[in-house]
Amino acid sequence: MPAPQDSEERVAAGRASRRPEQLLLAFLGELVLDADVERVPSAVLIGLLGELGVGDAATRATLSRMSRRDLLAKVRSGREVAYGLTPASEAVLREARGRVLADEPFAPVGTGWTLVTFSVPESQRDARHRVRAALTWAGFGLLRDGLWIAPGEVDVASALRPLDGELADVELSAFRAYEIEGFSAARAVRSAWRLDEIRAHHLRFLETWADVEGSAHPLRDMTALGADWLALLRADPRLPAEHLSADWPSGRSAATFRRLRQGFIGAARADLAGLLGSSGVPSSA
Repeated sequence: MPAPQDSEERVAAGRASRRPEQLLLAFLGELVLDADVERVPSAVLIGLLGELGVGDAATRATLSRMSRRDLLAKVRSGREVAYGLTPASEAVLREARGRVLADEPFAPVGTGWTLVTFSVPESQRDARHRVRAALTWAGFGLLRDGLWIAPGEVDVASALRPLDGELADVELSAFRAYEIEGFSAARAVRSAWRLDEIRAHHLRFLETWADVEGSAHPLRDMTALGADWLALLRADPRLPAEHLSADWPSGRSAATFRRLRQGFIGAARADLAGLLGSSGVPSSA
């Protein structure tokens, strides 16, 4: 087993690839959603992300951007600024939690395939980006221009629900599809997804976390683990086992996440309660 410093270095090694928004969403989903936490001071969030290699200015800019997108509620008391969840962010985090904590997060739900095609006016490029991001999170890959495919029976309405206010001008259709005997979907899988890149995502996750046994900084490491897990879930579309090699690493990744989350989460919640108590912010509404 590696020495504790080795584990510390492995966790630190992933800093460059963790986006501030992903770190904040991981923190909010694990430690604020459905917890007795009304709001979190900006100083606590800036300090936490600072431990993960994010500069103060980048964290402040991300907090402002998430507030403008109604993903955070900004509360000012004198010179103190704190942030809480909004109905929109609660919906996003609850939708994500189902997969974050799923027993088989890399297995398709149902059989067959789900197809989606959509068109967005050129003037609404931001809406196009958000639809693509939502489809990617739901497991879709781009099969060819304008046609997206995902394994299993994806609930497209739920996947796009966080975008309800942005879909008025989006023309979108969704279909179920099944393979016809003699016509394998293997070619479609190779066209829509790069399996070597998906495997590499798993191997990077395992390289960072597989040998970690404990943590002297559970709040920091729970946040980093959650962000890395969200990134891995986004990268892996939940393909059927028949399209994957026998040594596909997703089972090892899932076991590693469950083990470490169980070890980190209680101490991370205690750490956060201590920080909120010392800041004078109420921990419950």
